[in-house]
Amino acid sequence: MTTRDALDEAIHRDTVDDAMSVLIEREVWMADADTLTQAIHSVYCGMMADHEQPNDKDREQARQLIAAIGRSIGTGATASR
Repeated sequence: MTTRDALDEAIHRDTVDDAMSVLIEREVWMADADTLTQAIHSVYCGMMADHEQPNDKDREQARQLIAAIGRSIGTGATASR
């Protein structure tokens, strides 16, 4: 099932909770730049990081990842600041 198929199924649900359940079941996650920045920091910097909070590099990596995902699904998205 594609992301579009999962979204189409989700938007036809009666409640937001039901729609989110469909997306989660299909492993489709929604994240903004802040959430993705924290995830990148947690995964790539981890416990051994020399900084406790996400830094500018983590945020830039999140922007680039969002742009790459956008390009892969044909939105033409670019990294924004």
